[in-house]
Amino acid sequence: MEPYISLITLGVSDLVRSTAFYKQGLGLPTKEEFEGVTFLNLRGTWLALYPREALAADAHVSDAGNGFPGFTLAHNVKSKEAVDRILQQAESAGAAILKPGQNTDWGGYSGYFADPDGYLWEIAWNPHFDLTNG
Repeated sequence: MEPYISLITLGVSDLVRSTAFYKQGLGLPTKEEFEGVTFLNLRGTWLALYPREALAADAHVSDAGNGFPGFTLAHNVKSKEAVDRILQQAESAGAAILKPGQNTDWGGYSGYFADPDGYLWEIAWNPHFDLTNG
């Protein structure tokens, strides 16, 4: 795994309100907007806003108030094979695989692991735009 975080995703209770807060309220530039998700362009990384329940479901964890912190860290890679390789590396290092690498409904490929403290990492390949920072 290379030393960078490409995307921080916040699980939000109201996507429209949160998008307005970050865009109009704080003046953060929009990178991309799709139905159901907003990407904001920060220096060196992106901030994504995504409905909390949908984010928990995507990571295969419960949003029942315990165990899901409401955000994930994302590490984007250049291929599907790299997703699987890093998930295997994380599991070998002691991570729990929550969602094996699989095709997504947005056209990419991703999986999730929880580190030893339960923090959620998404490892993803996105064919629509490059988030690999190099």
